[in-house]
Amino acid sequence: MPTDCSPRFLASDNTSGICPQALEYLLDANRCDDLAYGNDAWTQRAADRFRTLFDYDCDVFFVFNGTAANSLALAAMGRSYHSVICHELAHIETDECGGPEFFSNGAKLLTASGEHGKLAPEGIERLVTRRRDIHYPKPKVVSITQATEVGTVYTRDELLGIRAMADKHDLRLHMDGARFANACAALEASPAELTWQAGVDVLCFSGTKNGLPMGEAVVFFNRELAEDFDYRCKQAGQLASKMRFIAAPWLGLLESGAWLDNAVHANAMARYLADGLEGLPGARLMFPAQANSVFVELPPAVLKHLRDLGWTFYTFIGAGGARFVCAWNTTTELLDGLLSDIRMALDR
Repeated sequence: MPTDCSPRFLASDNTSGICPQALEYLLDANRCDDLAYGNDAWTQRAADRFRTLFDYDCDVFFVFNGTAANSLALAAMGRSYHSVICHELAHIETDECGGPEFFSNGAKLLTASGEHGKLAPEGIERLVTRRRDIHYPKPKVVSITQATEVGTVYTRDELLGIRAMADKHDLRLHMDGARFANACAALEASPAELTWQAGVDVLCFSGTKNGLPMGEAVVFFNRELAEDFDYRCKQAGQLASKMRFIAAPWLGLLESGAWLDNAVHANAMARYLADGLEGLPGARLMFPAQANSVFVELPPAVLKHLRDLGWTFYTFIGAGGARFVCAWNTTTELLDGLLSDIRMALDR
C-alpha cells in the first residue's frame, strides 16, 4: 500500500528518510557479496575516509545507534568506580535509560547546570573538587554534546577552555556528536578543529540524524582508549554481521560531501523557522537557533491545536516549550505551513 509522503514530522531529524548519496552507496554495497563482521572492503574504505576527514590516524568503529556509541565509548574511558561529568540536559543523562552506567558497570554521571545547555569549566571544577574522599566516585571523564540538546554549539574557544580544565584535573574528554555535522556547519569549522585539535579524546559521530538509515561512528583520537573496543561492541550486540550496510552509506556521505551539505541545509531551515517565529506575538524563542533545532514557547492551546492538525514535536523543555528539528530534506514549504498554522492558532 502506498503511504502518505506529506507528513508533518518535525519532532526529530530521526524521522527523515535516507539521503540520495547514502542510498546510492547502500545499493552499490548490495550488488555483490562481501566478507562479514567488518572485514569487507566498504568498512575499510569508510574508516580510511574518516582518517582523511579528520586528518588524523584515528581508530574508527561502527555501531547501530547513538546510545550504544556513547555508552560503550564512556565505558572505555573509565572504570566502574569513576564518574562522568556532563550537563544536566545531556542525552546520556536524560535519554539513554542508564546505558552509560550499565555498560561501565556502575560509573556514575555527575551533572552540572550551564547556560544554553553548555558545560562551563567552572561547573566542571565544582564537581571535581566537591569531594576528594574515597566515598565519592572519582571524576575521570567530561562529556559534552556538540551541538547541545538545546540547539546551541560550543565554540572552539569554549572547547579549549574545557580541555584546559580537563588537563588541570587529569580528565578525559568525550564528545557526543549526535549533531556534530551541524556544529561544523554552524561554526564553519573543520572536523579536526572541533575535535582532536581542541583536545577531544573520543567522538561519537552520528550518521542517523544526517541522512543515514542507521549507524554511528565511534572515533578514537586517543587510540590507547580503543584497546579491545571491538570486543566491547561484540559483547554489547553492536557488531553487525553485514557491517558493509552501515559503512557504505557513511562512505556515501563522506565521499560526496553530503555529510556537510545536509547539515548546512538543516541549519538553514532551522534559521528560516526561527526567523519566522521571532515576529509572532505570543511566540518566544527559548534558545539561540545555532544548529538545526528550534525551541519556542507557545501557549498550551496553540500546541494542542498543532498536534490536532498532525504536527509532531517534543515538549520536554519546560512548560509550554516545543522543539522543532529540521533535517536534510526539510523544505521551506513545510515550515511555511507550520508558521501559517501557528499564526492562525495565535490569532484564535
